[in-house]
Amino acid sequence: MSMSCLRQTDAGVEIFLYIQPRASRNKVVALVGEELKVALTAPPVDGAANKACIAFLAKLCSHPKSSVKLISGETSRHKRLFLGEAKLQEISDLLKEMLGG
Repeated sequence: MSMSCLRQTDAGVEIFLYIQPRASRNKVVALVGEELKVALTAPPVDGAANKACIAFLAKLCSHPKSSVKLISGETSRHKRLFLGEAKLQEISDLLKEMLGG
């Protein structure tokens, strides 16, 4: 399974996400096209889903929240996050394991 939702940069890894707010629990759902679909319990109001997304991805990838930045998609379901100091292979392996493949 190709992790087309990830892109290595000099400083870390970019992750392309599709967010499903107001879900029953926070979870990685599937790889949809070139985006990772993530369900979040937070509503898309006042940046709550953005904060929840950053916290969830930081915990998932064992990175401090301060190393996770929202690059684009502040008011969209389509988001691009940056994981500082991350390695593409580590994140890719983690996501493949979570998605069962």
